[in-house]
Amino acid sequence: MREGSPAAPGRLGSRTALSRRTFLQHGGLLALALLSGGMAWKCSSRAPSAAALLGPDANGLLLPAGVTSRVVARSGRRPAPGSPYLWHDAPDGGATFPTPDGGWVYVSNSERSGGQGGVGALRFAPDGTVVGAYAILSGTERNCAGGPTPWGTWLSCEEVPGGRVWECDPLGRRPAAVRPALGVFSHEAVAVDPVRRRLYLTEDEPDGRLYRFTPAGYPDLSAGTLEAARVVSGMTGAIAWEPVPDPAAAGTPTRRQVPAGTAFDGGEGIWYHKDAVVFTSKGDDRVWRLELEGAATDTLSVLYHAAAAPDPVLTGVDTVIVDNDGAVLVAEDGGDMQVVALLPIGGAYPIVQVLGHPESEITGLAFSPDGTRFYFSSQRGATGLDSGGITYELRGEEAG
Repeated sequence: MREGSPAAPGRLGSRTALSRRTFLQHGGLLALALLSGGMAWKCSSRAPSAAALLGPDANGLLLPAGVTSRVVARSGRRPAPGSPYLWHDAPDGGATFPTPDGGWVYVSNSERSGGQGGVGALRFAPDGTVVGAYAILSGTERNCAGGPTPWGTWLSCEEVPGGRVWECDPLGRRPAAVRPALGVFSHEAVAVDPVRRRLYLTEDEPDGRLYRFTPAGYPDLSAGTLEAARVVSGMTGAIAWEPVPDPAAAGTPTRRQVPAGTAFDGGEGIWYHKDAVVFTSKGDDRVWRLELEGAATDTLSVLYHAAAAPDPVLTGVDTVIVDNDGAVLVAEDGGDMQVVALLPIGGAYPIVQVLGHPESEITGLAFSPDGTRFYFSSQRGATGLDSGGITYELRGEEAG
């Protein structure tokens, strides 16, 4: 990424709160067809374009029918009444975490240089009201993406050559802890496989590697084994894992310690879902899928490639998350400033587009813990308005 200053769906056409599953099924032309009760999209040979979205709304967003937006935070402003915390510049990777009172926290990285990076958090009441804002990490460098852990912490990644991973408490009750065993390199994002008890990490370099970390005592991340992926033949197929001799990179960058490792052009977002890891590489506009086979050989394939797509709705691939039903949501860095859903049935469907922000990128994709709300940011905001980063929430309109 670039640096920058559960309700039932009911009958088709009804205006209900969208669950995580139905939210994704209501994207682009697919949304309009479903909401109108039609199934014509199944007969379409062309992926829907952003023009199928409705709007723009008052926040400059094109959205599916029945979906509304609100701005929950702006850089340099206080998102919560009475809170001294000013929402950070360059909001980047994000995730949500439930709180004991039935609310949730949305954490967001700040991709600033000069020791001005870190992580901020928004606390929501059970009804969705923003009731607090605070920092959970400060004084770091270009905190780009990262990833949530199954044990309830946020891993924040520094995207600089000597970048490290910081483990943060979303509630801010415990100080953040650096995890150098995960490697010292230009980190982008991280995903945790809770079944095999391993982590997978991307590297934002033109010759970046895909890494695997096996903790010595899961879920403790203070020690373990770091490896880099090597495709056995070509760019897809069986994967072998090669040890990284010096994860601290005291003399040689980690990626150059494994010359046989496969290079991925600008590794970006990564997400674990049901025995597979999905990740993106921005340099060649690809979305990859790594099938995790445990003791057997892992297998790599290309899920989407803009250059090979008959209608490349998705370009500038960046942040990625995967829905519980396997729909892959990809944010664009540039492109048309869209979030695009790659559905298991096939096809690329825009679910939101931001207008008037051509110099920005979409970051921080996350669902609320109950799946009824969806968060993302425009990292640098609108051109010519000095608006800074803007963090949005989408939700389905309530029945009635």
